[in-house]
This record gives sequence, structure tokens and C-alpha cells, in this order.
Amino acid sequence: MTREDAWALLTEFTKNRNLLRHALAVEAAMRAYARKFGEDEEKWGIVGLIHDFDYEQHPSLEEHPFVGVKILKERGWPEDIIRAVLAHADHTGVKRETLMEKALYAVDELTGLIVAVALVRPSKSILDVKVSSVKKKWKEKSFAAGVNRKDIERGAQELGVPLEEHIAIVLEAMQGIAEELGLAGGKSTKS
Repeated sequence: MTREDAWALLTEFTKNRNLLRHALAVEAAMRAYARKFGEDEEKWGIVGLIHDFDYEQHPSLEEHPFVGVKILKERGWPEDIIRAVLAHADHTGVKRETLMEKALYAVDELTGLIVAVALVRPSKSILDVKVSSVKKKWKEKSFAAGVNRKDIERGAQELGVPLEEHIAIVLEAMQGIAEELGLAGGKSTKS
């Protein structure tokens, strides 16, 4: 499967701009972790891109990601990609075993927190966000309350990456696609 195949699948089922941007953010973070671990960057990026492709149409815990997995199987997607999509959601009962599965789980929630931090900045630019900015907002329980910080911590632990380094890897990956995420803002103080 190619990135083009993944993008076609994603856009067939997902029209919401924010969900598409989330998929791009997770793709970028997955590619960064693939580089870090010397793994297949294309495959890891594809997993990040499609992990929530069924969510817009099937957001309930009873359906997501099970409907998506059924579609992936019907269309002949590789088993390791299917398993990673299942393993990124604790409610599926699929235990994360591979680095790819662990990375997907680790980056999924964190991308949302980073976007929220960028959006409250005066510039609305992710390019102005620093690891310290994310850590500061992390402590505010009411900030981005829907983001499960325990999942982020558990994900970093499963990967064997210290939390601060984990934030830095994901933030840098997302900053690399600031335009695609709609988070380049008008001005940036960070080059």
C-alpha cells in the first residue's frame, strides 16, 4: 500500500478538515518515530494517516476502529497495519506489541494537545510552540480536558522514550508540516 492509497481511503471516509489535519499530524509524528527507530517510514506514516479513517462516520466505541478494520481487511490491507489500527485503541483489547503499534498509541493523543497549545498562542502558530509551552499547559487539567494525559504518559513509557523527548519529537514533526496543519500563523518568532 502506498501513501496515495492511504490518502484516498482517508478522504473517502473523512471530510472534516480537523480530522484530516489530525491524520496528517499523526502521520508526521509516526514518520519521525520511524526515522528514530530505523523503521519503515512509509509504512509508519501510512498507519498514522489511516488510523482514524472511520471515526467521522463511526465515532462510537462500539464501532471505531472495528468498522475501519473490517474495511481494511475487505480491501486487502496488510495485517500489521490492521493490527496497529486496532492496537491504538485500548477498548479493542489488542495488546500493543510492535514499536509501530506503540508509537501510534503514543502520538495519537499528544498531537491533539500540541494543536490546542498552538491555538491559544497569539500567533496561532505551532512554529511558536516550545516543549516548555506544552509542559506548562499539560499541568492545567482544564486545558484540553479531552486529551488523556495518562495515555500519553503510558505511550511514552511503552516506547521507552522520556516524556519530554517524546513531546519534542512529536512537536518537531508537526512543526515540519505547519502549513498543512493550518498552524503556520501569520508570524513566527521561531525559525
